[in-house]
Amino acid sequence: MAMIELYLIRHGIAAERGKDWPDDSKRPLTPAGISRLRKAARGLNALEIGFDQIVTSPLVRTRQTAEVFSEELKSKPPIATSDALAPAGTPAAVMQEIARHVRKPRVALVGHEPNLGELAAQLIGARAPIEFKKGGICRIDFDVLPPKGAGALRWFLTPKMLRSLGG
Repeated sequence: MAMIELYLIRHGIAAERGKDWPDDSKRPLTPAGISRLRKAARGLNALEIGFDQIVTSPLVRTRQTAEVFSEELKSKPPIATSDALAPAGTPAAVMQEIARHVRKPRVALVGHEPNLGELAAQLIGARAPIEFKKGGICRIDFDVLPPKGAGALRWFLTPKMLRSLGG
């Protein structure tokens, strides 16, 4: 039995960078991005997957992603914000954040690329980053929290796969 199930989630489709959104941290999800995430969350419900805690980057698009999952999932997980998951965050800071939630067996982290792909690779001992599409999710199980132990990648679902499960 795993001590912790860690879920890594990349934010959904956001508004394009440009003159409408000069501050990248404020770019919101698009209506299509929100709709797709709702279907993805329903896909997790169909698989009877839930979270005990969601920790998100402070950027608008990740916070909105966390809110969609919190609203749609049967488990209705609470949301916490961590600068460790922001684009400037470090893997070491993320490890400290994971340690703060060790009493909760199913923790989801909502973040950005390339950080999530690099973090996933580090957590499972892979040499190359794992590419997350917008709305993609993976599950990594730990018996001993990193950096003391390597995690086991249990599954990786693309957003399209999740949406097909969610109907």
